[in-house]
Amino acid sequence: MVESGILPRMRGYWLMAADALMVTAVNKTYGDKHVVKDISFRAQAGEILGFLGPNGAGKTTTIRMIMGITAPDSGKIVFQTGGRQLAGVPKELVGYLPEERGLYKDACVMHILQFLAGLKNVSRQEAASRARRWLAKFSLADYANAKVEQLSKGMAQKVQFIAAVLHQPRFIVLDEPFAGLDPVSQDLFKAEIKRLAADGAVVLLSSHQMNIVEELCDRIFLINHGQEVVSGRLGEIRERYGSYRVHVELGADADALVRLPAVAGAERLGSGRWVLYLQDYVKPEEFLRQVPSDVGLRELSITRPALHDIFVKIATGRYGG
Repeated sequence: MVESGILPRMRGYWLMAADALMVTAVNKTYGDKHVVKDISFRAQAGEILGFLGPNGAGKTTTIRMIMGITAPDSGKIVFQTGGRQLAGVPKELVGYLPEERGLYKDACVMHILQFLAGLKNVSRQEAASRARRWLAKFSLADYANAKVEQLSKGMAQKVQFIAAVLHQPRFIVLDEPFAGLDPVSQDLFKAEIKRLAADGAVVLLSSHQMNIVEELCDRIFLINHGQEVVSGRLGEIRERYGSYRVHVELGADADALVRLPAVAGAERLGSGRWVLYLQDYVKPEEFLRQVPSDVGLRELSITRPALHDIFVKIATGRYGG
């Protein structure tokens, strides 16, 4: 039986000791261009943090600083593991899938996986055993002795993903991991990324494929022009930035609905079918109170916009920031 007061201290210990990637007030300037401006976020063990932004927002620069490829001008990047905060990048604990592919084209798949795992202190025998399991999982068992240059773009992407996780890292940074993958392979990657997070890894995911981000990520951190624009759980972000959409099917013209004060705009989808975009911060019940009783509704559904639409609005400045 646990004595009163002990369990909270134990929980506090595990919270403190859990793996985490902490980025605090990081800045980076190239010449007269301030590329990253006071970026701060925390990625925690067991979750997937979506690190998003339009092209040129500063994502790649931030990731390169996290990986120790370049150094921040100011601020701190800390890897916390086992109750310790590490000053440098613990390379044997970090798996990195860069946007730019870096496999040796004339190397054998198995040899390159063994070599890269060896850099992370995994023996050749253990690396080969793990690699065979991963290659089988990704339907690449027959290509273990093939050269990288013989692989398709999607197959090479699978090999690079395997290389990033073969040493069983505690911190995983994935930059556009779904590039070049067909839908079946995307589903396979999604399942593996979810499993890695469920097993306790810290996963930082950067991608322009908003539908995948929406499905995978526990939290979102979105930057634009080098600085934070919005962060939080997807539901919170939708609540804050996403106006509602109303899909309707009518037996009459939609003019009566389009003219309602709650409606910001409308789009015709087909005969009798429309999507109405509600004004920002208008709640569904407010819209429903305004709907005339004789409008001839056949069907009505109300949804929040997808993350893609919120991303576009923020990136184009329609929400300021």
